[in-house]
Amino acid sequence: MIAFEDIKRALEQLAIPESAPVIAHASLSAFGPVDGGGPALLNALLQVYQSLVMPAFTYKTMVTPLLGPPDNALDYGVDQNANLMAQIFHPEMPVDRLMGVVPELLRRTPGAARSSHPILSFAGLHAAPVLAAQTLQSPLGPIEALWQRSGWVLLLGVGHDVNTSLHLAELLAGRKGFIRWGLTPQGVVECGGFPGCSDGFDAIAPWAAGITRTVPLGHSRIAALPLQELIPLARARIEADPLALLCDRSYCPRCAVVRRHLDHRHNPDLQHNGSTWR
Repeated sequence: MIAFEDIKRALEQLAIPESAPVIAHASLSAFGPVDGGGPALLNALLQVYQSLVMPAFTYKTMVTPLLGPPDNALDYGVDQNANLMAQIFHPEMPVDRLMGVVPELLRRTPGAARSSHPILSFAGLHAAPVLAAQTLQSPLGPIEALWQRSGWVLLLGVGHDVNTSLHLAELLAGRKGFIRWGLTPQGVVECGGFPGCSDGFDAIAPWAAGITRTVPLGHSRIAALPLQELIPLARARIEADPLALLCDRSYCPRCAVVRRHLDHRHNPDLQHNGSTWR
C-alpha cells in the first residue's frame, strides 16, 4: 500500500524548482493500491508544487456539422444521432472519465479555476495566467504559457501518449491541425487548432531520456521533464522527420490526414474555407 508520504517523497526527489508551474497527467491505478486514493495523490501534488495544472477535457460537448472543411479527419453528416446526445459545456461539467479521477478532483478543489474552452479546458490552482492564455482558436495556449514560465510536465504512471505538451511541439513544427465544434450556451462554436493523434508520442522517450527525471513509485514511476527543453527537442525531431511521433495505426484518420498533408502542403484545396450548418 502506497502512503501519502511515499508520494510526497517521490515528488520531492524529482527536485523540480518550487516556483515552476507544473502540468500533470496521472493514472492512479498504475501505482497499485494507494492509501487515500486520488485525494492523497492530489494533496501530495498540491503540497509540493505551488502551481498545478491538469487537462480537464470534455469530449461529450463535441458535435459534427453536415458540411465542413476537407481533410479534417471527420465524416460529416454520417451520424447525426451523436449530435443529439451532445451536452452543453458549462464550468461545472465533470472532466471526461478518460482523463482519470485526479483532474476532476483538482477541478473541484476550493480555489481552483478552469478555462472556458468547451472541449479542451484545463483546470488549475494558482495558475490564472496559464488558464487565461487559452482561446477557442488557441487551445494549446496554456501549454505555451507554461513553457514560457519554465514549467514542467509530470507523467504519473503514464507515458508520453497522454503528454498534451507535445502537441505544442507539433504546432510549432508546422504540423497540420484540425477543427472541431463544441456546444455552448451561446450555440455551436468552431474550435480551431485542434491537435492530432497522440498515440505515437511514446517514440519521443529515447530522444528525451537525457532531460527526463524519474523516480519509482509502487508498480510504476513518475517522470518529470522541463518544457523549455522538451518542446524544442520534440519540435526539432518533427522538423527533421515530418513523420515522427505519428501513430502506426492504418485506420487512424488524423495521422492519415497529416501524412497526406505532407505530400500536398501547398495545395490550396486543403485550406479551411469555413463550415456550414444545416
